Amino acid sequence: MQPCRTLLSLICSLVFSGTLLASTPPSAPQALIFGSVAMDIPAAMHARLTPVTHYLSDAMSMPVSLRLSPNMGDAITELSEGRSDLAYLTPVAYVRARNRGQVEPLVKTITVGEETFRLMIVVAENSPIQRIEDLHGKRFAFGDRGALLQRASVVGAGISLEEFGEFQFLGHYDNIVRGVLSGDFDAGILKDTTALRWQGEGIRILHASPPLPPYVIAARQGLAPELLERLRQALLAARADDPISGPAIRALDANYNGFTEVSDTDYDVVRALIAPFEQAARPAQ
Repeated sequence: MQPCRTLLSLICSLVFSGTLLASTPPSAPQALIFGSVAMDIPAAMHARLTPVTHYLSDAMSMPVSLRLSPNMGDAITELSEGRSDLAYLTPVAYVRARNRGQVEPLVKTITVGEETFRLMIVVAENSPIQRIEDLHGKRFAFGDRGALLQRASVVGAGISLEEFGEFQFLGHYDNIVRGVLSGDFDAGILKDTTALRWQGEGIRILHASPPLPPYVIAARQGLAPELLERLRQALLAARADDPISGPAIRALDANYNGFTEVSDTDYDVVRALIAPFEQAARPAQ
């Protein structure tokens, strides 16, 4: 009987000490991984996002480390498959990540006091172009080749890419402004803040997209609800004019004021705009 009593004592000891896996609740992560779509060269993205991870580390009292993805596809995969816990995503990247898994939007950015932005088709101030239809056969300037929302907004305005005489990707908005002002391009697409800054300074706005939701910080599936809420509150508390969180906000983007509440339905307008491109990209069945 002695071996039985010894075995029973061992089982009781394991149960009461919490050693048996069945008796212990899943623990919270000991550290968080913060990912991002590559929107700039790695050194620049590291400089922009590292202050955000430092702010969250202090606010959450747990390590938050940065993992930069080389492209949008990798950032989406890492978040949707759980290799990153959080990610700073473009609107299109968020929609695609959400399609891949139960990604939770935490907050969206506020830019110059606005919770939405518009993409604007612009022409030179003295251009004879007055309507979208007048762009047929003309030379058009886009920014980043990976910025699908720019192309989707142009198509949504009523002209297909095939109807342009020529279009090129110039990288940055400032290049688009220079291209339109110089006459190298008949029109181009700009973010509203850039278009409004140049309006009356040689640039005229021809068309504005519907209000679009901005960049979002999202979380992977499986994080505890209490942890998600703490993260959300820490981000909502961040403000550009705050001495503690301000350096992180200003490093992320000089035009950001902070973050605000977000809902998945905010991105339905993006889903509608990119739907023709997503359908075209699917392989034939």
